[in-house]
Amino acid sequence: MNSTPGQDSFPVIRAVERMLPPHYARQDQIIGALRELWATRHYNLERLEDLHRSVQVDGRFLALPIEQYPKLITFQQRNDAWIQVATDLGEQVVRKALDRAGLTPQDVDHVFFVTVTGIATPSIEARLMNRLGMRPDMKRTPIFGLGCVAGAAGTARASDYLRAWKGHTALLVSVELCSLTLQREDLSIPNIIASGLFGDGAACVVLQGGERPGAGPRVVATRSVMYPNTERVMGWDVVDTGFKVVLSAKVPQLAREFIGRDVDGFLAEHGLKREDVKHWVAHTGGPKVLQAFEEALELPPDALKRSWASLREVGNLSSASVLFVLGEMLESGEAQPGDWGVMMAMGPGFCAELVLLRW
Repeated sequence: MNSTPGQDSFPVIRAVERMLPPHYARQDQIIGALRELWATRHYNLERLEDLHRSVQVDGRFLALPIEQYPKLITFQQRNDAWIQVATDLGEQVVRKALDRAGLTPQDVDHVFFVTVTGIATPSIEARLMNRLGMRPDMKRTPIFGLGCVAGAAGTARASDYLRAWKGHTALLVSVELCSLTLQREDLSIPNIIASGLFGDGAACVVLQGGERPGAGPRVVATRSVMYPNTERVMGWDVVDTGFKVVLSAKVPQLAREFIGRDVDGFLAEHGLKREDVKHWVAHTGGPKVLQAFEEALELPPDALKRSWASLREVGNLSSASVLFVLGEMLESGEAQPGDWGVMMAMGPGFCAELVLLRW
């Protein structure tokens, strides 16, 4: 294994915070609500329950109390709720992350905001500038459409910026309110799986350039991979009632086929092999995706234990998911100086994003 020269010059992750909305529903409560809704459409209700159980999610936190969702009929109603909750949740998670890092809103030079579950202009990070009292010269980069991959991709893009601005502080803010995108009239298998898999949450990563002293894992390198001719594997169709999910059964197959090759090539560029990596931070794409990661990378038992636990406890939080896993791993204190880690996620495109970390 080759050590990476000049490691102190790489951007560093100072803090990761997570925030969940206050409304929790067990999976059986959600199944009950959907059974009541879809029974009128003569849907096979036993199939609904089977699909929900198969995603191995015990329950999820929701943007709104579960009884309020039937009142959201139009796209505007759903998106207005998204703007309100996303701004509130975003403010809370940014405050927590800055406190953990020992910083104030005035210290922030650039905010990267990622989401795929709502739209707003001005975007959410602009609204947070006013609420938090950030500097008027702060840079903003809102990113929409990367979906599940955006937690890793946003970390990579923030670190790209900090390689140039080595004395700056950047935030990556992710807010995903997947429950507000549910299409109640869509009885397709992808929509029903999505209704059982995806949850709501927010995360904030505080990163600083290499000139700033302090502890935390360094972002040594990043890699983006786009798989040709896979646009219909995952994403949205924008319809009159909002975002209609596109979710192909090919996702686990693509993960199993390509992630091993791509991770190996990425590591080889830095003189590393899989066995050199002690910490794997994987997006909680669902049971079949996590199994594909484990098989393709031939990971040891429990290598993805935090991803499995997060999936079970809160569901797939889209872009926030991999950041939840990263935050829980950092809080565990397991990483030791010199350890290597890989953060990885896949999402619409279809694509993958890899981030190489060093403690």
